[in-house]
Amino acid sequence: MSPYAMSMLMSSLAMGTIITLSSSHWFLAWMGLEINTLAIIPLMTKMHHPRATESATKYFLTQATASALLLFSAAMNAWMTGEWTIVNMNSYIPTTILTIALAIKLGIAPFHPWLPDVLQGLDMMTCLILSTWQKLAPMALLMLTSHQLNTSLLTLMALASAIIGGWGALNQTQMRKIMAYSSIAHLGWMTLVISFAPGLALLNLTIYLMMTSSMFVMLMALNATNMNKLSISWLKTPTLAASMMTGLLSLGGLPPLSGFLPKWLILQEMTKHHLGALSAVMALSALLSLFFYLRLSYMISMTSPPNISNANLAWRKKNNLSLINPILIVLSTMLMPITPMLLM
Repeated sequence: MSPYAMSMLMSSLAMGTIITLSSSHWFLAWMGLEINTLAIIPLMTKMHHPRATESATKYFLTQATASALLLFSAAMNAWMTGEWTIVNMNSYIPTTILTIALAIKLGIAPFHPWLPDVLQGLDMMTCLILSTWQKLAPMALLMLTSHQLNTSLLTLMALASAIIGGWGALNQTQMRKIMAYSSIAHLGWMTLVISFAPGLALLNLTIYLMMTSSMFVMLMALNATNMNKLSISWLKTPTLAASMMTGLLSLGGLPPLSGFLPKWLILQEMTKHHLGALSAVMALSALLSLFFYLRLSYMISMTSPPNISNANLAWRKKNNLSLINPILIVLSTMLMPITPMLLM
C-alpha cells in the first residue's frame, strides 16, 4: 500500500475515534464510528487474499448493523425525550437497543462470533489495530451511558463473555483466534464493573490495551501465527520468548504481574456490592483463560521442536525490536506496585 494512502487511512482512524470521544451529540458520535469503520476496511483488504476479503466483508456487515441499531436507539430516544445528548438516555427500549449495538461493536458475547473469524483473516498489524484502537470509541460511549444502561443485561453479557472467552480458546492453535477470545474475556470483565465503577473499567481497559499491544508486537517480531511457530521462538530469540511468556501470564491475571491488578480490584468491588456468587463464577472463568495462557507459556519455554538439522547451534534471529517493545513489556508486567496509589 502507498505510504500516502496508509497515512490518510491512519489519520482517518484517529480522527474517527477523536470525534466520538469528544462528542456530546449522538449524531457526531455515530459519524465518528462510521469514519472508523470505513477507514479500517482498506487496511483489512491490503493483503489481496480471499480470506482477507471475507474478513473485511464480515466486519463491514457486523459494524453496519451495529451502527444502524445505535442510530435507531438515538433517534428513538430523541423522539421520546426531545434531546440528542449522549448522557440523556432515560427510556428502557432505547437503552436496551444501545447496549446491544455497542456489544456488537465491541464483540461482547453473545454477539462475539464475528471477532475470531475476522481476526484470523488479517495480518498482525491490522489485528493489533482492531483489538486495541477500535475498542476505544465504543467503550467510551459505553462508559458515558453506563449509569443509564440495564445493569442485569450488562452483567449477563459480561458473564457470558468471560466464560465463552475462556472456553472458546481452549482448542485453538492459531494465535490470532486465541488473542480474539482473550479480547472477548477481558471485555467481559470491563462490562461487569462498568455499571458499578466506570473508573475501574477504564483502568482495566488501559492495562488490557498495554498487554494486548505488547503481545501483538512480540508476535510480529517473532513472525508467529500459530503454536508450532511459537514453540521454536526460544531457539531464535530467547529474550523475546521469555518476555512473551511473562506477557501471557500477565494476560492470564497471575500475581504479581499487571494483569492481576484489574481482576483483583474488580472482584473486590463486586464483593462490596454483595455479589459474592457472581464474583466466584467470574474468578472460575478466569481459570479457563489461565489454562490456555499457561499452555502457550509451556509451548514457548518447555517444549523443543523436532530438530531435523545436523548443526548443534540454533540460528538466532537478528534483534530488530524498536524502543516501544521494552516499554510495552515493562508496562504490561510490572504495574502491581502502583496498587496502593490507586486504592487511595
